[in-house]
Amino acid sequence: MAATIGAPRVLLRRLRETMALPEGGEVKLARIVVDIAANMVAEVCSIYLRRRDESMELVATEGLNPDAVHNTHLARGEGLVGLVASRAEAVNLPEARDHPSFSYRPETGEEIYHSFLGVPVQRQGRVIGVLTVQNRTQRNYAEEEVEALQIVAMVLAEMIASDQLEPSRAGNRSVGQVVGGVPLSDGIAHGHVVLHVPRVAVDTLIADDPDHEEKRLSDAIEKLRATIDDMLSRGDVARAGEHRDVLEAYRMFAHDRGWIRRMNEAVATGLTAEAAVAKVQNETRARVVNQTAPFLRERFNDLNDLSNRLLRMLTGRSTAVEEDLPDDTILVAHSMGPAELLDYDRQKIRALVLEEGGHASHVAIVARALSLPAVGQADSILNKLDTADPVVVDAEAGEIHIRPSADVISGYKDKERLKAQREARYAKIKDQPAKTKDGVEIELLMNAGLMVDLPHLHETGAAGIGLFRTEFQFMIASTFPRPDEQQRMYAEVLDAVGDKPVVFRSLDVGGDKVLPYLRSSHEENPALGWRAIRMALDRPALLRTQLRALMRAAQGREVRVMLPMVSDVAELEGARELIDKETRHLVLHGYTLPKRLLLGVMIEVPALVWQLDRLLPLVDFASVGSNDLLQFLFAADRTNLQVAQRFDSLSYPVLRVLGEVATKARTHDVPVTLCGEMAGEPIEAMALVALGFRSISMAPSSIGPVKAMIRSLELASVEQSLHYALSGDVGDIRQHLQGFAATHDVEI
Repeated sequence: MAATIGAPRVLLRRLRETMALPEGGEVKLARIVVDIAANMVAEVCSIYLRRRDESMELVATEGLNPDAVHNTHLARGEGLVGLVASRAEAVNLPEARDHPSFSYRPETGEEIYHSFLGVPVQRQGRVIGVLTVQNRTQRNYAEEEVEALQIVAMVLAEMIASDQLEPSRAGNRSVGQVVGGVPLSDGIAHGHVVLHVPRVAVDTLIADDPDHEEKRLSDAIEKLRATIDDMLSRGDVARAGEHRDVLEAYRMFAHDRGWIRRMNEAVATGLTAEAAVAKVQNETRARVVNQTAPFLRERFNDLNDLSNRLLRMLTGRSTAVEEDLPDDTILVAHSMGPAELLDYDRQKIRALVLEEGGHASHVAIVARALSLPAVGQADSILNKLDTADPVVVDAEAGEIHIRPSADVISGYKDKERLKAQREARYAKIKDQPAKTKDGVEIELLMNAGLMVDLPHLHETGAAGIGLFRTEFQFMIASTFPRPDEQQRMYAEVLDAVGDKPVVFRSLDVGGDKVLPYLRSSHEENPALGWRAIRMALDRPALLRTQLRALMRAAQGREVRVMLPMVSDVAELEGARELIDKETRHLVLHGYTLPKRLLLGVMIEVPALVWQLDRLLPLVDFASVGSNDLLQFLFAADRTNLQVAQRFDSLSYPVLRVLGEVATKARTHDVPVTLCGEMAGEPIEAMALVALGFRSISMAPSSIGPVKAMIRSLELASVEQSLHYALSGDVGDIRQHLQGFAATHDVEI
């Protein structure tokens, strides 16, 4: 018999009665599976919990062999239970043994059962267990039954998280674990764990009065909306800067009828308001867990944060931001939005660790802007640590040491001291010129893309901004930024840099930078597809709107605009026509023109290297985008760890191509800057100046080390050494340059 709308309420009442008993977790779990089996008219009900080794342990069952409890362990992804956990969604089968994921465990005695329904037990977006029911007859469980079991699983998750049902924690805490991840922002730090979203203990999961809970939910939503409106209207919204767009997205979600309807439906099944919010949050998480599109994950992060704020309002709990943080906070989260990170006291945060988050994620960009060591994709780390655990974060190696030994801490303290000594040396030369020992000055610029980057301009002594990535403003917005919003941001950048130069790269989206509000078709190879200047010329309104905002923001000042992903001179000429149209528009409407508008091109498509004699006379400056240029030269995706290390940026073909660009630029008397990761590595930067580059742009944290290298370098000697390496047969050019640096006391 299928469960009705009243069935979950009956079962939830039984669960509440069970939880009120004085027995321990083992006894309560045994009672709960009996109650669920009876309510669902199932012959088997079992609960599996995830352990620290990622296995699933059978902790309670009604119907299977009781001796299998605590003795049946399924490896990560094993069996139908593993399938439910990996998908984070229900699996409903009339004949379980026919499914390719079925794993027969003879100790359970389950061979006589045919139908299977399993749902994930999720908490804060993480699967912490699996709840299953089985029957001897072949049958598809009804939609209402699936819904009922999902509600029960959600309640179980809250009870387990609050230690009301955890049968045993023995052996879960180990010392000296190392979790690997992906470096997002360089640095080393040690300290104590603070969870970004602490577990909110939902004291009451099962409602006595659904009407009252519905009103509580409605009141909390109104309060949430008012809070967001207040954040947007207050003067201190300037602190968030470009993250106002994130708040606009929050406001949009807070008025989403579908989200509110799903929570009200959960309340109607017998849950409290806070339990309903958590249930819908978990369901949303399940829908996006297997999505790879970055913008979908970013949008989920927005909605996830909104749900957490609503939960805290309903329970009256504070956030980690509002609590007194330890001075050595290591902030750990499943995921995080950029504005959330900026909420914290930067003086107390030593490092950031995320279970998700890639190098191009919004929060990673902000972490680098704050010079905050960060590691992402630290798989299941929230299952391995607790609040106040000591950890060491090595964001250079991409490692997190959990509860490290004294020897490990001592070793990393030594590394931190050496790093601090180097930083002190870099601070001393901040205002000194980046000039070689034989008197050649190199212009050191910094890369930026957010307002939080700009203080680094003065902190590092950078000569200007060689690359301002304008697309970041578009990526964090919920809708296409209006012309006045773009103009305001560009004006703030120009105000902040003063008389120093800043190069604005025009909108570089497409590829892995997808804007959710901009319709695009699926591409098999987006890095080589419809992106950057190609998109801008096909949709000229995009580029014209941005050019208009830039020129109006200048207010008579100089503006430098650089076009990305140009592969043919004709594309440059097409962009020049759009600039001319915008200039005529401004004159016609009486706007002040920039003092000068300098147009540049980014050399990152190899085909452009063989058009330089035609191209360079048409531009005011050029920049080399080494990141894309190198991956295109070697046909190796730099984001793919399996192939990204298969070539060396100091290899013969790379240096020959870069040398050709530097020579052509000098011949045509066109300033050229190299922007990219190459510029930020001292030994690579040494090769670049030896090739003839006199301007390089890098991450702010790299300016100190590169300046120290330049000031210890005799340019004539390294030019001669590199010329010998390129014209002769030295084998490994990197090794050759390292040897040069060692024998000539060059600081690399």
